[in-house]
Amino acid sequence: MKIRDLFTGKPVISFEIFPPKPDFPLDTVFATLEELKGLNPAYISVTYGAGGSSSARSIEIVDKVKNHYGMETVAHLTCVGATPATIDTVLDRLQALGVENILALRGDPPAGDSPFIPPADGFPYAKDLVRHVRGRGFFSVAAAAYPEGHLECRDIDQDVEYLRLKVEQGVDLLITQLFFDNATFYGFLDKIRGRGIACPVIAGIMPVLSASQIKRITSLCGSAIPAKLQRLMDKYGGVPADMEKAGIEYASEQIVDLLANKVDGIHLYTMNKAKQTKQIMENIGRN
Repeated sequence: MKIRDLFTGKPVISFEIFPPKPDFPLDTVFATLEELKGLNPAYISVTYGAGGSSSARSIEIVDKVKNHYGMETVAHLTCVGATPATIDTVLDRLQALGVENILALRGDPPAGDSPFIPPADGFPYAKDLVRHVRGRGFFSVAAAAYPEGHLECRDIDQDVEYLRLKVEQGVDLLITQLFFDNATFYGFLDKIRGRGIACPVIAGIMPVLSASQIKRITSLCGSAIPAKLQRLMDKYGGVPADMEKAGIEYASEQIVDLLANKVDGIHLYTMNKAKQTKQIMENIGRN
């Protein structure tokens, strides 16, 4: 099923998972999927590793989600280190597996490589990948949106213009980068609607399960930590169990507010944590 057909007026809730590190067996993520399946997500997206390094594992997991667990899935696809020919090889494989949905991203370069430099005949921007994937006619295409602006473009008005150009290439829905202040998301939504971007926009939510982890993640993506969350991190950051509990409650409050304001959907960045995801779903009345 194409994910664009899931949006019929009611908010949908979906999850993101990622492949385990190469020295960990895939069974670790399959065990997570067993538990997530019981939460009835609308779909599960599967990331690449850093720099697209785990694409083969990603495809294996996507296959498992779709054809073993019977859940709808979205395969991430990036421009990093990829030519049109290698991208088509991946798309051929996904199409053969019956996977109909792609999240088309420029992607970040592998650690230590900066800035992003595409291969000589590769795609420099996500919009080029969107156009290429959409040109095949088989896939529904999602793309990323940045409520606080992309880390490489902090001018939000310019970033929204880039987003509009990307959507014009055939994007069916947008999934946002993580954010911790819902007011930022609502302001962003008003801005892009005013610029003619009408496709569904899914709010990306990541629970703060570890203060040190979220500091690292926000330093990489540029998402701001609002004062309320910072106070929680200052108070509980040194006690992992308490920080996790506070982070789950904070994310749950975010989601409840977003659902009350009739967002198109919630995409929960699970960090492969089934127990914590279950708690959030229980907190928001969706268990």
